[in-house]
Amino acid sequence: MRIAVLGGGVVGVTTAYQLLKDGHEVVLVERRAAVGDETSWGNAGMIAPGHSFVWSSPRAPMVLLKSLFLKDQALRFRPSADPRLWSWSLKFLAQCTHERARVNTLRKHRLCLYSQRVLHETLDELAAGGGGKGDGIDYDRNTRGILYFYRSEERLAAGVEHMRILSDDGQRTEVLDRDAVIRLEPSLAEGGSAIAGGIYCPTDETGDCGKFTKALAEACRRMGAEIRTGTDVVRIDTDGDRIAGVATSMGPVTADAYVLALGNYSPVFARRLGIPLAVYPIKGYSMTIPVGNHQAGPTVGSVDEDNLVAISRFGDRVRVTATAEFAGYDTSHRPQDFDFMLGVVRGLYPDGADYDRAEGWAGLRPMTPEGTPRFGRRKYGNLWINSGHGHMGWTMSHASARITADLIAGRETAVPLDGMTV
Repeated sequence: MRIAVLGGGVVGVTTAYQLLKDGHEVVLVERRAAVGDETSWGNAGMIAPGHSFVWSSPRAPMVLLKSLFLKDQALRFRPSADPRLWSWSLKFLAQCTHERARVNTLRKHRLCLYSQRVLHETLDELAAGGGGKGDGIDYDRNTRGILYFYRSEERLAAGVEHMRILSDDGQRTEVLDRDAVIRLEPSLAEGGSAIAGGIYCPTDETGDCGKFTKALAEACRRMGAEIRTGTDVVRIDTDGDRIAGVATSMGPVTADAYVLALGNYSPVFARRLGIPLAVYPIKGYSMTIPVGNHQAGPTVGSVDEDNLVAISRFGDRVRVTATAEFAGYDTSHRPQDFDFMLGVVRGLYPDGADYDRAEGWAGLRPMTPEGTPRFGRRKYGNLWINSGHGHMGWTMSHASARITADLIAGRETAVPLDGMTV
């Protein structure tokens, strides 16, 4: 079967790979000049089942309310005239109960664990010769785990209690005191004096998502995929209960089936087709900093849980991410938007990188109110949805790709899709 995948971020490219494995002919359409150059480019780079907690928690409403007056909140609400912001936000608030947060977190965690297994299978396949080449792919992978650290004993104790929902669900965790944190990450010896301890998830990992996406796309090309970059989706044409084709800036695309994996723009095209899709863009900020000649940069992925700043090492670069801003499709940013996160990483790793050469970026995460993606089809028999991965698209993409391929093939999925279907 010929299948058109709309979207060339990590979700679209992993989906193309899984469909090729199933023997389909695949054409992938991406509006950017290269795949993986939008949200996949600037994310935290963490494959982190140990950070599967949903944002729609009981604490979120007060944090969002405070953000109207205070600038240092991790979640920020920026009111606008967009009615979809308000309708989506009401759905988000409806999920901010203890029970809904628990259910959504467990669903998300199980999807993340499965996705990591699929990633490992993919890496093994590529190393063994998948895609016509047997040397695997390089994306600055780091398998030393991720450290979630706290700056007081009280916060650490609360974090351990909070983490129990994931550890009871199969997540490997270790509680470390400050000395053990320094043994794990000696680069924190100078700047980590304020750290009381942390929770270490040894099976979590990090890697450059954009670099991975580009490398996997090349493997897909070798497997026979047609990848059309610099190609905007203009319109999706229908014929009764079927998709008839896609009008693009570079001509029509026709196929037997279609996968909508356009991230933040999936709800735009879904709405035009009469399909309700509760996905809305949530803005995030990141910095990429060259290590240069500095000798004490981070070597283990980490999250400062008190400041909600994530730090990853990609070879000769450091990636720092923070903030979730409800601000619509605006991706603008100013130098001062990065001052806080720069201060955090600089304080932790004084000799960690060339901070004066930091490159700032702002991008959008396609979020659902529940924090889990949307799968399946609705209204049209040959259109499949794979969208809404939010801040953990890199972590969840591999499972989402396999699930989408399984749904198209009529197979039972490896994880239940309760609350995740369109």
